Amino acid sequence: MSDPLPDISFETLVATYYQPLYRFAYSLSKTPDDAGDLTQQTFLIWGEKGHTLRDSSKVKSWLFTSLYREFLRQNRRNQKVTPVDQEILESRHDPSLVNNIRRMEGKEAMEALHDLDDVYREPLTLFYLENMAYKEIAEVLDIPIGTVMSRLARGKAQLKLKLTEKIRK
Repeated sequence: MSDPLPDISFETLVATYYQPLYRFAYSLSKTPDDAGDLTQQTFLIWGEKGHTLRDSSKVKSWLFTSLYREFLRQNRRNQKVTPVDQEILESRHDPSLVNNIRRMEGKEAMEALHDLDDVYREPLTLFYLENMAYKEIAEVLDIPIGTVMSRLARGKAQLKLKLTEKIRK
């Protein structure tokens, strides 16, 4: 059986996706060691199962999905999922949120993001830090696109509130 993705070497894959995967893993795990472990585990999973991917345009989504599923697998016992309504809310970028983030130190913005519930932090991280589209986020998190939009809207509102509080201090 021939390699379905001959144009992607393992070294290229790691060089291209290590940092974005690590950032996502860090936003999930909140510790550098766990983030590194999750990222390495994701590449190990790629080494074992990556040959099954037939479309090279889906590598990024495949890797992020694998990392997220590994995170859930490792934390299944401690994971508490907050129920979220399925309503679709406005999905455009909030200019005041973007402006507030630009004015803040990166560390403060990341702290505010880390203070959010996982259910909101995960899609926000994928959307803003990894520049993923709604459809990609839905695939990675294995949730409907309407739920992605709802969580992004609610997460942005919570993040905006936290950032505004930090700016006022």
